[in-house]
Amino acid sequence: MRVVFEEAVRCLERGEGCVVATVVRTKGSTPQKPGARLLVRQDGSAVGTLGGGCVEGDIWFAAKTLLREGGGAEVREYVLNEDLAARDGLVCGGTMYFLLEPLLDARAFLPLARAVVDAYRGGPPVALASLLAPPKGSHLPVGTRLLITSEGRAEGTLGSPTLDALALARAQELMRYGETAYLSTEEGAEVFVEGFTSPPALVVCGGGHIGKALYTLATFLGFRFFVIDDRPEFANKDRFPNAEQTIVARYDEGLRQLPITPNTAVVVATRGHRWDDMALEAAARSPAGYVGLVGSRRKTILIYEELLRKGVPEERLRDIHAPIGLDIGARTPEEIAVSIMAEVLMERNRATGRPMRLEERLFQKAKEKALAEMRG
Repeated sequence: MRVVFEEAVRCLERGEGCVVATVVRTKGSTPQKPGARLLVRQDGSAVGTLGGGCVEGDIWFAAKTLLREGGGAEVREYVLNEDLAARDGLVCGGTMYFLLEPLLDARAFLPLARAVVDAYRGGPPVALASLLAPPKGSHLPVGTRLLITSEGRAEGTLGSPTLDALALARAQELMRYGETAYLSTEEGAEVFVEGFTSPPALVVCGGGHIGKALYTLATFLGFRFFVIDDRPEFANKDRFPNAEQTIVARYDEGLRQLPITPNTAVVVATRGHRWDDMALEAAARSPAGYVGLVGSRRKTILIYEELLRKGVPEERLRDIHAPIGLDIGARTPEEIAVSIMAEVLMERNRATGRPMRLEERLFQKAKEKALAEMRG
């Protein structure tokens, strides 16, 4: 959570201590997932969130106690049982594990926090590994950290070459989308690894109706937004006021001007086949993690034939989403934008796109329980 690290930097630069609570592991249904954070300042105010309710209140109190009485980092388990759910109106039934870290020494944490903030702002991605439990027989303190750079360089240590290697092996994968991983060893060690990178970017080739609808939805979802069009009236700050960049150029030239990474999605939605061909070839040859084309199956086939003739690898074409989006029966530009962004999120989150409705067996279980209670 960017706001937590930015506030940690400000607190430490002022010489003020704070405590950061991080969700490092969950089981079952919980209000927040790993990576959620809450920073508690010395005056009791806080930034970030752990999901609200009694969970956040209890962790806030524990953080205040650490600030007042001192102590090192610790891991706390929080079971969301039926009593707590009734108290807060929750329907969760899982377990959350929190790492509480008192940040009192600017020399130890400030460089790490600055590296994370820089990654959020578009700098090189990084990963941060934290020790949750040392190996059996070891006295390594909880909260021992290791910073891993995008080049695979490690700064600091988890206290064991084996643990350092374990974290390094996962770090590059986690940096791509800013994901987390809980790792454990046979010796009883537990490590939380989290990747940090800039917010996801959406590049739209074509500033027409679909591009405008994508702009509204993507910026709402927190994506950095870029638009390319060879017509000035379709790529300007009046039409896209919060776009990070509006580029008036040929689509292939415009794409070459942007810092496209695996954390970038490129949507081709130009005004015609000729421009689609040009834009899709440039997007396919870029490192973009998601590339999609708005158009019919017939248009897709014709463009694929042309790109294969131009030497675009078959495996790259198979990765392209064309026709683009999830099948929700979209017709209007706004509906098409929803379909596209849903697919982009599905790919980023490695989800299935299937409906989340209750399975029949669970419905039957609920029905049987209700009937049994009614009878007796």
